[in-house]
Amino acid sequence: MNQGVDFVPPAAPVVSALDDTTGSPPVLAPQRAVRISLVRRGRDWVWDRAVAVWGVLRPRLAVVGERLRPGWLVVRRLVTSITGLGWTLLILAVVAWVIGARFGWVEGGVLAVFCIVAVGLGALFTIGRTNVSITLSLSPERVAVGRSAIASFQMTNLASRRLGSLAVRLPVGQAGARFTAPALARDETYEDWVTIPTSRRGVIPVGPVRTYRDDPWGMVRRVLTWTKVAELFVHPAIVPIDSIGTGLLRDLEGQSTPDVSSADLAFHALRDYVPGDDQRYIHWKSSARLSTVSGEARFMVRQFLDTRKTHIAVLSDLDGTHFADEEEFEIALSAAASIVARTVMDDMDLTIICGKSVVVRPKSRFALDGFSRAERGKRRLDREFERVRRRAGDASLVVLLTGSGTKFDELQRGRAIVPYNIRLLVVRVVRGEKISLRQAGGFAELTIGALADLAPALRGGVT
Repeated sequence: MNQGVDFVPPAAPVVSALDDTTGSPPVLAPQRAVRISLVRRGRDWVWDRAVAVWGVLRPRLAVVGERLRPGWLVVRRLVTSITGLGWTLLILAVVAWVIGARFGWVEGGVLAVFCIVAVGLGALFTIGRTNVSITLSLSPERVAVGRSAIASFQMTNLASRRLGSLAVRLPVGQAGARFTAPALARDETYEDWVTIPTSRRGVIPVGPVRTYRDDPWGMVRRVLTWTKVAELFVHPAIVPIDSIGTGLLRDLEGQSTPDVSSADLAFHALRDYVPGDDQRYIHWKSSARLSTVSGEARFMVRQFLDTRKTHIAVLSDLDGTHFADEEEFEIALSAAASIVARTVMDDMDLTIICGKSVVVRPKSRFALDGFSRAERGKRRLDREFERVRRRAGDASLVVLLTGSGTKFDELQRGRAIVPYNIRLLVVRVVRGEKISLRQAGGFAELTIGALADLAPALRGGVT
C-alpha cells in the first residue's frame, strides 16, 4: 500500500500593496481597506473631540491661571533665588532621604532634614521688603574715544524704618562694579559712582542697577532690578577742519533754482502788484514811471528766484572688503565724523547715511551716534547710493568715505545713480599714502593716508 500525500489546494493569490510587479496601482484587500477607513475615522473623531474639549477648557484654565498667578510669581521668585549651592543641598537631601528609606539608615534621614533646614534658614535672610528708590545717571552720555565718563547712582530709603546694608552691582559692558551700601535711615540717601574709561569706539551698556540680599553661606540670593539700561555712546575721534564751504562749495548763500518766489535773495523780474503782496518789495521808481505813462496808479513788485541752503550728504562705506584692516576702517569713520561735526557747526542742512542709520538734519548732540554703532559688514555700494538718491535728492554735495579696496568702476556706478547736479567727493583712506586729488568719472577723489591729513586735504578744495 502506497503511502499517500495529502493534497493541499493552492490558496487564492493575495495582492499586496508592497508587491507591485506589473506597474499598476496596488489593490487593497476589502478587509484591509475597511480597517484603514475605520482607523482614519477614529483618528478624526478623536481629534475633533480633543479640539472641542480644549475649546471648553481654555477659558476656564485662563481664569484659574489668573487666580494662581500671584502664587506662581512667589514660587518662581523663590525658585530663582536658590543658588547652585542651595540646589546641591536640596538634591542631596532627596538622595539621602531615598537611600535612608530604602536601606533603613537613620543617618540618611538626618542628613536630608539638615540640608532642608539649612536652605530654609538661608531663605530667612532674604525675607523682607526693600523699599528704596534708585536712579542711574551718566555724565556725559556721549564722549569721544579715549575720554572717560562717570556712571553714578543714588539710593534713597523710602521705608519708615532703618534699612540694613545692601550689596549693589552696576554692570558696565562685559564687566561690572560692586558696591556695599551702608545702613540708611528714613529718607537718607547714599550715592556712589564708577569711572568708565573708553579705548575704542562703540556703545557701552551701563546698568541696570541691581541689589542683592543673600545669606552668609550663599545658598539663597534675592536679586532686585531697579533701573533700565543706559547707553554710553563712544564717538570716533575727530579732527578740526575748516568750513566745508571753503574750496568745496561756491553757494554759501544758497543755490538758485527755477522756482519763483515773492521773497528771497536772487532778484528775477518785476510784476504787477497783487493784493496780499508784501509792500516792502514794491519797486517805487518803476511804479511811478509806469503810473505816469499809463495815467493810472499801478504798482510793480520785485520777483525772486528761490535759493536753497547748502545741503551736504555724508555717506560712510561699511563694506568690510573695501578696507585693508580695522585701522583703515576707523580712520574713514573718524573722517566722516569730522565732516559731520563741522557741517553741524556751520548750521548747514545735513543727511548722514551710516549703515542702518539714516539721519536727516540731526540735532548736534545726536549727530555722531550712528558712527558709534557702525560695524563692518557686507553692503553693496550701489545700494548705498540709491539710499542717497532717495533720502538726499536735493543735496549740494555728497561726500563718500571709503577705503583702499574700493574699485573705480563701483564709484562710477554710484556716480551714475546720484543726480548729475549733485557734486560727488570721494575721500579714500589708504594708510601711508600721501595726499592726492584727481578728477575722473564725473567726481573728485581725494586720497588721505591718516586722519591728520583730512584738514589740509579739504583745505585745498575741489577744482
